[in-house]
Amino acid sequence: MIKLKVGDKAPDINAKTQDGENFSLAQVSGKKLVLYFYPKDNTPGCTAQACNLKDNYKELIKRGYVVYGVSADSALKHQKFIEKYELPFDLLVDEEKKIINAYGVWGPKKFMGKEYEGINRTTFIIDETGKIEEIIEKVKTKDHTNQILKN
Repeated sequence: MIKLKVGDKAPDINAKTQDGENFSLAQVSGKKLVLYFYPKDNTPGCTAQACNLKDNYKELIKRGYVVYGVSADSALKHQKFIEKYELPFDLLVDEEKKIINAYGVWGPKKFMGKEYEGINRTTFIIDETGKIEEIIEKVKTKDHTNQILKN
């Protein structure tokens, strides 16, 4: 597992959004990027996190942030998730886990005493120059925007 640190250059991303649009870090150069990794569309914690970001999206934009979510779900699952909850931001498709592995968020997890491998919910704040400004590992799904904005 890769362990990125604050100050590191963010690993480049070449991915597709839920709508098949190309995305790379260069496209958001000059803006702060909230790149959040989450386990699975339409699960309770992931829905709470996405909706918290949606409910505070205007404030994030006003403060100069762009938001992209990443999971290993398919484009179709992402589209349905966005449609169901009216999410105003794009989700990146990473079924092959290239971005997930590059950012080091795949690893051991525990749920109800059972251990397994999966995506560890993590958010990277990437500055205007492409450097990692902050890494949030203890994500509060219902209060995530405040963790980002530090309100």
